[in-house]
Amino acid sequence: MRLVVLIVPEFSESSMDKEAIDQLIKNSPRLKRQRAKLEAMKPGAYVVHRSWGLGQIQEYDAQDNKLIIDFEEGKKGHPMDPVFCAEKLEVLPEKGILVQSREEPDRINQLIKNEPADLIVEILSQTDSHSATNLEIETTLSRLLGQTKYKKWWTATKKVLVRDPRVAVPSKKTDPYILRDEPVRAEEEVLEEFFETKAPKKKINLASRLIELSVAHDDIADSLPDILRELTASLAETKQLNPGERLHGIWVRNDLARFIHEDVEQLEPTSASVLEESENLSELADQIPAAYHKRFLDLITRVLPEEWVRVVFELLKNSSGKFTSECINFLLERNLQDELATTMRRWLVEQNLKAPVLAWILKNRSSRKYSPMLDGLMGPRLLSAIFFAIDYEALQNTSTRRIPLADLVIEDQELIGDLLTTATPETAHDLAQTLMLNQGFEDLSKKSLLARFIKLYPSVQALVSGESAEPTAEEEGLIVSKWSFEEQKREYEDLVQNQIPRNKQDIADARAHGDLRENAEYKMARQEQDILLSRKAELELAINRCKVTDFSDAPKGRVGIGSVVGLRNLQTGEMVTYSILGAWDGNPEKHILSYQTPLAKALISRAPGEQIKVKVGDNEDEYEVKSIERWFDLQKSGVSA
Repeated sequence: MRLVVLIVPEFSESSMDKEAIDQLIKNSPRLKRQRAKLEAMKPGAYVVHRSWGLGQIQEYDAQDNKLIIDFEEGKKGHPMDPVFCAEKLEVLPEKGILVQSREEPDRINQLIKNEPADLIVEILSQTDSHSATNLEIETTLSRLLGQTKYKKWWTATKKVLVRDPRVAVPSKKTDPYILRDEPVRAEEEVLEEFFETKAPKKKINLASRLIELSVAHDDIADSLPDILRELTASLAETKQLNPGERLHGIWVRNDLARFIHEDVEQLEPTSASVLEESENLSELADQIPAAYHKRFLDLITRVLPEEWVRVVFELLKNSSGKFTSECINFLLERNLQDELATTMRRWLVEQNLKAPVLAWILKNRSSRKYSPMLDGLMGPRLLSAIFFAIDYEALQNTSTRRIPLADLVIEDQELIGDLLTTATPETAHDLAQTLMLNQGFEDLSKKSLLARFIKLYPSVQALVSGESAEPTAEEEGLIVSKWSFEEQKREYEDLVQNQIPRNKQDIADARAHGDLRENAEYKMARQEQDILLSRKAELELAINRCKVTDFSDAPKGRVGIGSVVGLRNLQTGEMVTYSILGAWDGNPEKHILSYQTPLAKALISRAPGEQIKVKVGDNEDEYEVKSIERWFDLQKSGVSA
């Protein structure tokens, strides 16, 4: 691990004196609370800028009223307004770990490589309270080690800190790491806290931590009978524990009981009883710590020996995060790769592949282990499913958090090419149009992705530039429901009334700092303005194209937009019902299809008794239309579709 070393120059004696600071405060009274910070901005002091990283003040140019700063990110002798510096730069403590990494690089590098706990102890000792949150430590480490290296180093170091008697490691992510006045063995501290707390969930977590700490188990042997008695009492508090927490507690109790060779099958309650009482196994899986996912799946095979395959597939369908990988590997370990491949193809046809499973497919499509199973999914239909899942998540997303699946698509430079290899120009055009209307991508990201389309299908350029000779029926009007239309209008009004005006104020505030060529805040605000105005134009185009309907004009006797269709899968015999509604109404969980989806397009104009074929890769699925009802009629009569 390499540390960047600055050669310490001969600093100028020129620094801001009291008179200069007084004048700054007089001109900008809000700086009064920043006086101490301004006084600390002397030649030789280290500072941090959000975008440019670590820098060192070289001198103060009194004539131009500028601080001259050398930044490590290639900006040497950079002049900056002291007002801007006071508001935007962080001045590092003289003896702080980041300063030491520049002045004593060999010593700090030695700590990083060989004594990671000592480095954290030193970081904690430099704070006023001798404590720091996980976020505060990560911020320091990211500056010390770099964004790409610190996470792996910190993950390994946290395991070391658990056993270090000098540091109190928090049980919650939001609690701080504390440098103890006197070293205390972690086992003793956890035991004391275990017997003091009355909260069942906290007791379970503390007991689990005891298992991790006590490698030889001799350290807690004398206390084990009392621990087991307390845990058993906690597990009886069903009102304070959800089923997943209770199941976790049973497993922890059983592991501790095995230390004293107790027959865990005789202990009540049992893990099987919790599983049997659960009405929603997907919800139960979400409540269980990730480390226990495989144990949960093993339990299902024991409690449901005849049904476990169906149950695990249903869990996979609704899974997320690490549980998705755990379910897939669990099925593969039991030689169910053919069933897994067939099921994923069926989910793709039915638009039931959800974002977490799609993300797993993208990450593993080139893996030697998984690619034989996934080859049949690779094609334009998968890209359509990906766009649908991203658009759906964007519509459900009430916050500003990013969409992981969208980020994967943007970062994977080969994905578009891989999935469009077998696409016709018409299919590529349809997918490019879907991308342009997708609400899960920012405008710049759309342009980048469309460039990948154009590289393979140059004719898509006409679609992007609006040079299409004759608009299709779909381009002339977008059929949407009243409620989805209102959602689009609300987003548009929020842009016009709130987000764009706020952005204009941000630009004005940033412009006030002057020197726009080097003003990072101004550039960021202008970039945000481009995104907001692009989204506004996109919404205006979409809203103006809309044809709002209540689906009362849906046809009878044949499938149309506004139909509720009963289908039978001719391969499996399985019955499924889909509602075919507006362009923005797709909801796989409720079996609602947008009329623009491939399955819906194949069903349009079909009558009962007719059969359709839907091709996915080299596989073809067949469905028979069994019944057709009108969604409007069902809603009017109060019958749920």
